[in-house]
Amino acid sequence: MAINFTVTGEDKGSRARLGLLKTPHGTVQTPIFMPVGTQAGVKTMTPEEVRQAGGRMILSNTYHLYLRPGHDIVAEAGGLHNFMHWDGPILTDSGGFQVFSLSPLRRITEQGVTFRSHIDGSEHFFSPEKSMEIQMALGADVAMAFDECAPYPCSYEEARAAVERTTRWAEQCLKHHHREDQALFGIIQGGVHRDLRLKSAAEITALGFPGFGIGGLSVGEPKPLMYEVLDYLVPAMPADKPRYLMGVGSPDCLLEGVARGVDMFDCVLPTRIARNGTVFTRDGKLVVRNAEYARDFRPMDPECGCYACRNYSRAYIRHLIKANEVLGIRLTTWHNLHFVLRLMEEIRAAIAGGYFVEYKNKFLQRFKLE
Repeated sequence: MAINFTVTGEDKGSRARLGLLKTPHGTVQTPIFMPVGTQAGVKTMTPEEVRQAGGRMILSNTYHLYLRPGHDIVAEAGGLHNFMHWDGPILTDSGGFQVFSLSPLRRITEQGVTFRSHIDGSEHFFSPEKSMEIQMALGADVAMAFDECAPYPCSYEEARAAVERTTRWAEQCLKHHHREDQALFGIIQGGVHRDLRLKSAAEITALGFPGFGIGGLSVGEPKPLMYEVLDYLVPAMPADKPRYLMGVGSPDCLLEGVARGVDMFDCVLPTRIARNGTVFTRDGKLVVRNAEYARDFRPMDPECGCYACRNYSRAYIRHLIKANEVLGIRLTTWHNLHFVLRLMEEIRAAIAGGYFVEYKNKFLQRFKLE
């Protein structure tokens, strides 16, 4: 098997747990947050900087790498690890979410999805077989099954059809995936409908994947509704396999997800808001590009020990951003990645030390939500 997952500890006051995920490119500790390198690069950061910030496993995007440079070129380069100079584990998503979210012009059939490129409008076709072909060529440690992600909100019938198609496509992915050094995870859908979520969980977990993604959340639904789904869904998932909540990365959601038994997370949020001049602090978000920080010579987060906070002030970083200097968004990106990855380190320590619930409550009491 391409991966091995072991639960190494459990929190007595919640469903939070510790684990080790062993992959062909190293073993990582869970719960883990995976920075997103959509196009084979975490925006503005070198792989060495991502690792210095605390990154140990990253995510890349099948849809984007298929469109450019092309999975054939990545394969010719020796695979994604060689191509992007990252020696740690990589997970590639199936491309399904982008097919549905980025392409307003698409046609869904039982065979797959015909869509137009968001780059040049050219027409393409994604199917379970095609997704497996691309991901096997990319060569990540973990690939994801091709699924249909129903939007929020959508009708019950739309959600049900997406669940049934996701199961059929998962079966096809298993038939066509044959790369032995790559694990294939299934994805559970069902929107916010309890019976559909549990139906999807039963069908997808029965197929025997070595890990499972929770798809179709963090797509616009209220956070309490997402937590409600996790409350009943996670106990329906195998306890001995990793649980991956896709597309979630705000500090509060990471804590709430871990508390409900989730092991893996990814999200563009930390890097995306950094490029807009917004950073995480222990007190919540800080928009460092705002005029009020023009003469603020404190670090972005006085309690942070990242490279940016050790060496640069809010005033300087604001100046760089306002002047359109790339260094500004490099520093905000470095900080946000360090903040989230440090949070995961503290979460793991709290679970190991038996004080996770106390840690979670204390963090959330101080962290101001929008």
